[in-house]
Amino acid sequence: MTGEEMHALVERLYPVCRSITGDGVRRTLKIVGEHLPLDVHEVPTGTQVLDWTVPKEWNIRDAYVKDPSGARVIDFRRLNLHVVGYSVPVRGTYTLEELRPRLHTLPDQPDLVPYRTSYYSETWGFCLSQRTLDGLGEGPYEVMVDATLADGHLTYGEHVVRGTSDEEVLISCHVCHPSLANDNLAGIAVAVALAARLEAQRPSLRLTYRFVFAPGTIGAITWLARNRDRLGRIGAGLTLACAGDPGPLTYKRSRRGDAGVDRALAHVLAGRPHTILDFSPYGYDERQYCSPGFDLPVGSLTRTPYAGYPEYHTSGDHPGFVTAEAMADTLETLWEAVRVLERDGRYRNLSPYGEPQLGRRGLYGSIGGRSDTREAQLAMLWVLNQSDGGHSLLDVADRSGLPFDMVADAAAALEGAGLLKRED
Repeated sequence: MTGEEMHALVERLYPVCRSITGDGVRRTLKIVGEHLPLDVHEVPTGTQVLDWTVPKEWNIRDAYVKDPSGARVIDFRRLNLHVVGYSVPVRGTYTLEELRPRLHTLPDQPDLVPYRTSYYSETWGFCLSQRTLDGLGEGPYEVMVDATLADGHLTYGEHVVRGTSDEEVLISCHVCHPSLANDNLAGIAVAVALAARLEAQRPSLRLTYRFVFAPGTIGAITWLARNRDRLGRIGAGLTLACAGDPGPLTYKRSRRGDAGVDRALAHVLAGRPHTILDFSPYGYDERQYCSPGFDLPVGSLTRTPYAGYPEYHTSGDHPGFVTAEAMADTLETLWEAVRVLERDGRYRNLSPYGEPQLGRRGLYGSIGGRSDTREAQLAMLWVLNQSDGGHSLLDVADRSGLPFDMVADAAAALEGAGLLKRED
């Protein structure tokens, strides 16, 4: 998928009213499923998942606040952020003073509508701009929320791209936010594009890639609870969100801090504008995957991070806020990281006593004519010197300052000549 195609997917998903359960999640997964085959899982209300319980399912059809003339001054059909997520059904007439405790605004951003939820307490409310609220009279106002909160299911989807190894790379996106283009739709679009690119390379893939599209927090917790027997296969992982804003890329390390995925992202991001953050138990679902009982090697890749831009969780996070160029850049960064994870490994030099003669094995000739011939030869010497079974190719690239692909190419040539053996 091109950047423009990813942006088109964001635009298509934007109007769907998503939450942690309900038909909005199903509709989102159905659209994703037009690009990737998905295994969709339905987990019933009341199911115990770790320390949590799958909640009731919420679905909404319409909601509004009408002024005395009958005009909708707050209208769910115009913008689904106008309703507090998980609002229970209501119908009645209220004065403005009676309504005020249930009206949410952003006084410091008077033209924007906030995003608010109430997942685990049965209440209702509306979100509107401060400017709209300032223009309201005393009423009375007709209020209606046509919604259901009843036993149902939590829904999540998975797509697996199988490599030759059972070792897995986990890519996780949350699918629980309504009309928020950067958080979370850009991440979904980039994940879809990455999965499609991996599928095209599938015959040559070493690792297996598992994409999880699940509601935030409760969805990740549910997935973990239902997949405890396979978690030992996860060798690397990323949560992907805020993937389309104009800011530079930000990587937050896993709880381990020095996992292979942490080092791969640091290597890939070097030389371009970026920020690397230490792990903290605040943010996206990396905090679930990195909880101490699991301690999975899962970091977080965003552009501007969680809550770090003024449009975050507001109506300002619309499709015009994200760009095709930014999503394409996020995708290419992920692809470079995939190449590192695929090709990295530890090798042992099978001729460790003195430098082996490379010329008679045709190794110098095999790289002749390259503009970087000298560096390529140097990469072979570095790989031979460091291949004691304890250093990875990424270690070699970091220590030598040579590009990772050049180091990996050197290792492949040396292995082909019988001078190296892969240890892992």
